[in-house]
Amino acid sequence: MQIEDLRSLLTLGEHRHVTEAAVALGTSQPTLSRLLSRVEAELGTRLFERDAKGAHPNPLGDLVLDAARDIVDRHDRLRRDLAGLLDPDSGTVRLAFLDSMSTSLVPRILHDVRVRAPRMRVELRQEPGHEMLRDLATGVSELALIAGPPQGPYGWMALQRQSLVLIVPAGHRFAARRRARLADVAGEDFVTIPPGFGFRALIDDLFAKAGVTPRVTFQIGDLATVEGLVGAGLGVAIVPSQFAGASGTTGIPLVAEGAERVVGLTWRTDRALGPAAARFREFVEQAGPYD
Repeated sequence: MQIEDLRSLLTLGEHRHVTEAAVALGTSQPTLSRLLSRVEAELGTRLFERDAKGAHPNPLGDLVLDAARDIVDRHDRLRRDLAGLLDPDSGTVRLAFLDSMSTSLVPRILHDVRVRAPRMRVELRQEPGHEMLRDLATGVSELALIAGPPQGPYGWMALQRQSLVLIVPAGHRFAARRRARLADVAGEDFVTIPPGFGFRALIDDLFAKAGVTPRVTFQIGDLATVEGLVGAGLGVAIVPSQFAGASGTTGIPLVAEGAERVVGLTWRTDRALGPAAARFREFVEQAGPYD
């Protein structure tokens, strides 16, 4: 079996119909049928059950498809990694980032990198901070855009300081204020991120230092949705200033020590970055900061 044979099996497993899979592969139905028969003969077992509705993998077929998917993924990653070693500017970088950076910081960084290395490929993973650190540890990601320098064997490059503001819906009694204090939130319904997220830890720390306990009524793991809930009149929230106003909310600067979020690029320091990732980091350092 060749790698392309495994790709054909995966396509058949996706379409579950020989004719449709053949069209997707740009080949003929008899050619794909012969390939399937050859693979089954080589493995010594039937993998797909054929009937009037198509071709469906049996339990052994599912096992083979899982293995084929893993082999193809490993092969493709090897090719990309080799390409990155031979020519870093055309290699592949695996970058993770927080959801809250998806419409602001990430596009700006990718634009700046693309200008410097138009052939560089970037695989993006959008996930919470604790998942990013896990993926950095396992090597699934090489670089991550995260809030605050993580503890442990991590490098850190601060890229942007984001002021935190209190957002209120249109017509709210605080809307005309020039400044807000954390104590102002005490009597309001409060919308925020669930516990376990880095931004929630920042908010909880601010309230703890101020001796204030907010009345949390809604929790959602996406700052854009938090802003939308406030815009709908469901409470108030504290968010980075970049999110204020998207749904008609008003952002009021906070008078509180530490009322900011610092975001930056991080990577593991207990192993060397791949050439493409190192080049990506270099380009970001040249282009930044992004305040």
